Amino acid sequence: MTAESVCVAMLGALKRTVRPALQQAQLLSALRHTHTPWTHKTQVRACAATSATLHLHQDSLELNYAGTQMHFNYVWLRDHCRSVSSYNSQTNQRILDTGSIDLNIRPDRTAVEDGHLVLSWPGGHVSKYSLNWLAENSYEGKKQSTVQPRIFWNSDIYKSANIPSAKWDTFMSCDDEVKKFLQNYLLYGIAFVDDVPATVEATEAVTQRVSLIRETTYGRTWCFTSDFSRGDTAYSQLALDRHTDTSYFQEPCGIQVFHCLKHEGTGGRTLLVDGFYAAETLRQRSPEHFELLSRVPIRHEYIENTDNHRNHMTGIGPVVNVYPWNNEIYLIRYNNYDRSVINTIPHGVVQQWYVAHRELTTELRRPENELWVKLSPGKVIFIDNWRVMHGRESFTGLRQLCGCYLTRDDVLSTARCFGLQA
Repeated sequence: MTAESVCVAMLGALKRTVRPALQQAQLLSALRHTHTPWTHKTQVRACAATSATLHLHQDSLELNYAGTQMHFNYVWLRDHCRSVSSYNSQTNQRILDTGSIDLNIRPDRTAVEDGHLVLSWPGGHVSKYSLNWLAENSYEGKKQSTVQPRIFWNSDIYKSANIPSAKWDTFMSCDDEVKKFLQNYLLYGIAFVDDVPATVEATEAVTQRVSLIRETTYGRTWCFTSDFSRGDTAYSQLALDRHTDTSYFQEPCGIQVFHCLKHEGTGGRTLLVDGFYAAETLRQRSPEHFELLSRVPIRHEYIENTDNHRNHMTGIGPVVNVYPWNNEIYLIRYNNYDRSVINTIPHGVVQQWYVAHRELTTELRRPENELWVKLSPGKVIFIDNWRVMHGRESFTGLRQLCGCYLTRDDVLSTARCFGLQA
């Protein structure tokens, strides 16, 4: 097969809306459960109101419970045993050596007792699993649920929600205020804290209520004006189009924080655009273009060579990232300034990629999708840099901004500790 025919074949595969990996997994699953040499069916009462039905296959069991048909591989079940000899419930860590499990293992006995699946393994070990736990952790359950609930928005949707900002004094002293702030951040990808003292120190303090600060080549907390002190357009008075930051990092920074400490001039409003809203609109209208942007990796690059700073960073990944099991969008890289030479796309795909990218760009630039915010001293904004793009209009006069990046993992950890889904 020639290189050109390979490219054409790749394009054809990318245009299909059915995900190949999922299709293959479903096919293998269907073959396994259709052609296994033996099967056994048993129905038992799980509780007064809910029945559970088991079908035993050669290498797995099928559980029908709470309206969902689920499949559990026997090795998976043994690997996820929560007995004291297999799992440390105090540290939430596995004790069992997965490499020691017989890959052909099969239980000697299966039963459902008091809302639990009970399996007896060769050698006498007994595993017990809550049916609810199995339902929550099954592939079928995860496929139908979202990892993080979100509200996609354009300008009208966000403004109509009338979301209040957190207040500095309450935010720094009351956990309930932090929880409400995090809930808004998770849902919309942006959140504000008002009445923050216009200092770098206060900005650091308010960010550390929810996360650790991520130190980068720009430092820990940065404070800048339009002095071109770094090799970046942000250090100017020019307008900036919508973009995500650090797309040239292999893992882009999770949260962007801005606080305008001073502005003696005009202009400089901040532009915010929900990238997920635009991407989901594209998926509904042109699924083949969405598929292309979520499959093809491209490079972003940051090259800086000044008297004080030398950097050359490269990040590689598709414009849109989705979880393969439920197709949920979780990250978007969009930065026309830092997008590098496109040399990771075969010739037969390049034109279609540009068509798909143009359609996404058109959606991102619709005026109704633009939320404009005037940042002033005291107002701190937290932006989900994996989702919401930011930009600014040009400005005059002295404009001093401070801010930082936060570690995404720690923000989400804080949210989960408040009982929020993240």
